[in-house]
Amino acid sequence: MAIEKIRAGIVGVGTYAPERVITNKELEQTLDTSDEWIFSRTGIRERRVVAEGEATSDQALIASRRALEDAGVHPEELDLIITATNTPDMIFPATGCLLQDRLGASRAGAFDLLAGCTGFIYGVIVGAQFISAGTANTVLVTGAETLSRVLDWEDRNTCVLFGDGAGAVVLRRVPDDRGIISTVLGSDGSGGRFLYQPAGGSRNPASAETVAQNLHYLHMNGREVFKFAVRAMEEGAQEVLRRAGMTGDEVDFLIPHQANIRIIEHAAKRMKLPMERVAVNVDRYGNTSTASVPLALEESLTSGKIKDGDNVIMIGFGAGLTWAGLMIKWYDYKKQG
Repeated sequence: MAIEKIRAGIVGVGTYAPERVITNKELEQTLDTSDEWIFSRTGIRERRVVAEGEATSDQALIASRRALEDAGVHPEELDLIITATNTPDMIFPATGCLLQDRLGASRAGAFDLLAGCTGFIYGVIVGAQFISAGTANTVLVTGAETLSRVLDWEDRNTCVLFGDGAGAVVLRRVPDDRGIISTVLGSDGSGGRFLYQPAGGSRNPASAETVAQNLHYLHMNGREVFKFAVRAMEEGAQEVLRRAGMTGDEVDFLIPHQANIRIIEHAAKRMKLPMERVAVNVDRYGNTSTASVPLALEESLTSGKIKDGDNVIMIGFGAGLTWAGLMIKWYDYKKQG
C-alpha cells in the first residue's frame, strides 16, 4: 500500500522593518569610511535599526500577524511556531514562546532555532517536515533579528554590514504538484570562529571583564566568511537542483541570503540567471540575517516577479558555519483563495 505524500508549501508571508534608517552618509560622520567605500564592497546604501526598547519578539510579532492575515489563518490554528534568531530577547525562555503567548496561539508548541543567518531556511525545512510527517497542519516560521544591539558601532568592518528586521511565513499542505521539492542542510563547525559572539554563554559568562573587552559584540573574519559564502551558495544551489532532479535551466527565480551584492552576483552568474530573476534588497536593508530571505521573498511576490508554478530556489549561509537551500514550486495561495 502506497504511503500518501504530503507536500508542504508557503501559504502566507509577512514582514516588518523598523522605521529608523541609517544611511552610509550618516556613518561617515562617526567612522573612517565613506558611502562609496561601503557600497562598492557590499552593495549596501542603508539599513534599518530598531527604536529604543524595541526587541526581537516585537518585530517578530508584527511580521507574524501580517503573515497570518495573509494566509487567512487564526493564531489558534497554529500547531507549531519556529523562531529563527541569533538575537533573542534573552537566552531563555525562547523568543518563540514569548511570540506564542503574544499571538494567542494557545495550541502551538514553540521553540527557537539558532543556525546563524541560515536559520530561516533551516526553520522552513524543519517546519515542512512536521507537515509532511502529518504531525502538524499549520506551522509559523519567523526570522527576526535585532543585530544593532550586538554590533560595535566603532568597528567599520562589521557595523556597516548589518540591519534589523523580521519576516514570517505560514506553512501548510499544498497540492501535490506544488510546494517544497528538495532541501539541503549543511554545517562546518571548524569555521565557527570566523563569525561569533564570544561572551554571554556558558564558556564566557557575562562579567565586567567581558563587557570591557567588547566580547558581547559580533566578531567576524570577513575574508574567511566571504570565501565560505561564495562556495556555500554555489554548492548548495547545485545540490538542491540535483536532489530535485532538475537543471539550472529550470530555475525561474533565486532568493539568496542578502549579505553582500558580490556574493549574490557570483551565485547568479554560476547559475546562469540574469539579475532580473534574482531577489536583491541588500542595498536598502543590509544583512538582516534570518530576516533577509523572507524580506526578499515578500518584495518579490509584491512586485509580481514570482508566479504560480515557478521553480524558486532559496539559499543561504551563516555563522556556524552553516548553509541551507530549498527548491519550491510556488503555489499561488492568493489566486487559489
